[in-house]
Amino acid sequence: DSLDPYLSFAFAAEKTSTIRFGPLVSPVTFRSPVDHARMAAQVDLLSGGRFTMGVGAGWNEPEHTAYGIPFPPIKERFERLEEWIQLMKLLWTNGAASFDGKHYRLHEANMMPKPAAARPPLLIGGGGERKTLRLVARYADEWNAVNLTPEIFRHKLEVLSTHCQAEDRDPATIAKSMMTFGIIGPSQADIDAATSRLMSMFGGRGSPEEFRKGAAERGMIVGGTDEVVDRLGRLAELGMDEVMFQHFNFDVDDVPEYLAAEIAPKVRDL
Repeated sequence: DSLDPYLSFAFAAEKTSTIRFGPLVSPVTFRSPVDHARMAAQVDLLSGGRFTMGVGAGWNEPEHTAYGIPFPPIKERFERLEEWIQLMKLLWTNGAASFDGKHYRLHEANMMPKPAAARPPLLIGGGGERKTLRLVARYADEWNAVNLTPEIFRHKLEVLSTHCQAEDRDPATIAKSMMTFGIIGPSQADIDAATSRLMSMFGGRGSPEEFRKGAAERGMIVGGTDEVVDRLGRLAELGMDEVMFQHFNFDVDDVPEYLAAEIAPKVRDL
């Protein structure tokens, strides 16, 4: 169960003072770009400029079907994503903004209040090499992908660099982050419990050891402290700036503390 993300963001804006937060990511299909631009600006203002706007083209067709939400073809979703980005930037930074796109329109719309900063940083999620990374090169402050091995990350960076050349942009101006499942923990029992949870969720077959080996080969972060630090170090050497862990062993409370106490100090300066 989870709250609407923007309710959670408003709560986080009130209860925290240093962390950054935002959706990872908001698909273009659920709400209008005007709604997202307004909510993002307001949460950014409440948090003192700590909001990051994460957007994507959307992918989960069964979720759309379940709630009667149209799920356009991928070409249209990417058209909408690019117009979304253009429209939100106009609303965040302009006075009376007008926009005449294929899917969205504005006429002298003066959205208030504005964000705390000039605009929230824009994160684009996904790893598609032909469309997503082109949009990252053109618009994003941050690129986020899911479950990248160092080898795949290196290849994606080469593709992103090519798109950046076409946009006359330095790839170093784009932050790189990754979301991953973490089969990790302070003890082997915690690692085994996380393995069991993921095997149950995804219908994993074979032994837990085989499942963990396959998960690591697919880009997940797997193992104890040494293995985790080694994988994060290899990614950092290639240019990874941040890794977000998804933790599925809900019966164990000490994994966040373990990450903060044992992993973060070893990788903070990589």
